Amino acid sequence: MSDVSKKTIQDFDAQWTRYTDNDGYYGSINLFQDICGPLLPIECLKNCRAMEIGSGAGRIVNMLLDAGVAHVVAVEPSDAIEVLKSNTQSRADKVQYIKATGENIPDIKVDYAFSIGVLHHIPNPVAVVSRVYEALNPGGKFLFWVYGREGNELYLTVVTPLRKMAQLMPDFILAGLSHFLNLFLTVYIFLCQFLPLPLHRYMQQVIGKFDWKKRSLVIFDQLNPAYAKYYDYDEAFSLMKAGGFANIQLHHRHGYSWTVIGEKIAANPGD
Repeated sequence: MSDVSKKTIQDFDAQWTRYTDNDGYYGSINLFQDICGPLLPIECLKNCRAMEIGSGAGRIVNMLLDAGVAHVVAVEPSDAIEVLKSNTQSRADKVQYIKATGENIPDIKVDYAFSIGVLHHIPNPVAVVSRVYEALNPGGKFLFWVYGREGNELYLTVVTPLRKMAQLMPDFILAGLSHFLNLFLTVYIFLCQFLPLPLHRYMQQVIGKFDWKKRSLVIFDQLNPAYAKYYDYDEAFSLMKAGGFANIQLHHRHGYSWTVIGEKIAANPGD
């Protein structure tokens, strides 16, 4: 594992032990459907067996269970797995907890796999996507969500230097900065109600529905990790294809990010 990968895992370990709750719209089934977009109706998940890569504090695991998934394999490499266990303890009988990186998933079989906001923090995500492919049953599907380059050009001119500064800050200072920047974000969200500003759909339909603490978490999450990549359409498509998937579809979510889904096709009818 590279030093950047180790540092990124440590960053998320600190993040998910600082921000532990998933309440409100931030942890809702409605947000999960928004992430999936038109690519996957959540009704398809009822009574299936699913896996999530990079489970963090358990937000997506609980969303999957709310969607009717019968059993979730939750994969998390950091010590935040203890927060994950705490946040899913009432339904722990439906969850298998695995402390491992995505490329080291043990031999399991699932019908669906998800990775929401994780692959863009992994320097070599192809290894993870390929391992997910191996873990899926024939006909199984993998859905991931990553930051998009298209639609974020102006935003990146602002956040890139901020991220470089954030790498030099201890977490408590970065947390304070996140709350300070949230003041400007609150004003920006308000203006987006009246003006077609960049990311106005995302501001109105997603982050504007978060409470103050969750918006501060989103800012912290943008600045905290040691590694973050913003994918264009071709890169997002190629990542799924490199893992062996077919029938690949992409959705440009709110004009700023990519939701991607692919299917594992059996090599022959007997597989």
